[in-house]
Amino acid sequence: MRQHGLSVPVIDTGRPHSARIYDYLLGGKDNYRVDQQAGDELVAAAPQERAGARANRAFLERAVRHVVGAGVRQVLDIGTGLPHSPNVHEVALEAAPDVRVAYVDNDPIVTAHADALLRSSDTIGVALADLRDPRAIVEHPHVRDVIDFDRPLALLLTSVLHFLTDAHRPERIVATLRDALPAGSYLVLSHATDDFADCSAAQAVYDTATTPLTPRSHSEIGKFFEGFELLTPGLVSVPSWRPDTPSSARPAAIGVYGAVALKTS
Repeated sequence: MRQHGLSVPVIDTGRPHSARIYDYLLGGKDNYRVDQQAGDELVAAAPQERAGARANRAFLERAVRHVVGAGVRQVLDIGTGLPHSPNVHEVALEAAPDVRVAYVDNDPIVTAHADALLRSSDTIGVALADLRDPRAIVEHPHVRDVIDFDRPLALLLTSVLHFLTDAHRPERIVATLRDALPAGSYLVLSHATDDFADCSAAQAVYDTATTPLTPRSHSEIGKFFEGFELLTPGLVSVPSWRPDTPSSARPAAIGVYGAVALKTS
């Protein structure tokens, strides 16, 4: 496996971190007491938060299966979060044994866990980098070791853009990444919304964490897909994106939108 090769910054375990909160909501063990407390506060304020995390993860798995089934053999997962089985590379490799995956995150705990998990692989890379500097991600040597930007790939931005404020100009960031993708590439994106319920209580919890939460509307999230063609059924609540189960077996609308889109030119 390609090591991220960067000096590791000091890990802040005194404040909750979005990746570790998400890990806790999914039932993981790679989190600290502060993350557990924040997760409990989230669920107390918004009981659908745990179901939302699970629905988002299920959407990610379905989307990865789809893009690999469509012929993509490279996956760039930015804001990957802590490992959860099945991981992105496990889902992708089950669909096609020649898939290459690059994981990118700005949390050194995430990259440390990924290093340990994937040390024996030479087709999976891990890079410690920040979405707020998209050009550095595209040019990162350990991303480039795995991803060939002259060939179609799938870019995963699942539950990460809502941790960027408007001041970070997330549309510009996505556009920079889009422009690095060749035709035939896919964008898999999910994003928290307050279209279905008030998110102010959840935002208050994340205000105490290392990254605030910025939910966006359907129209605001739709702007991230400029330059792409949305696949059916478009931008929908994540349980409704090509579900594996009948509608009667799925939960009501979850406050996370998701979509998969194709870059045609």
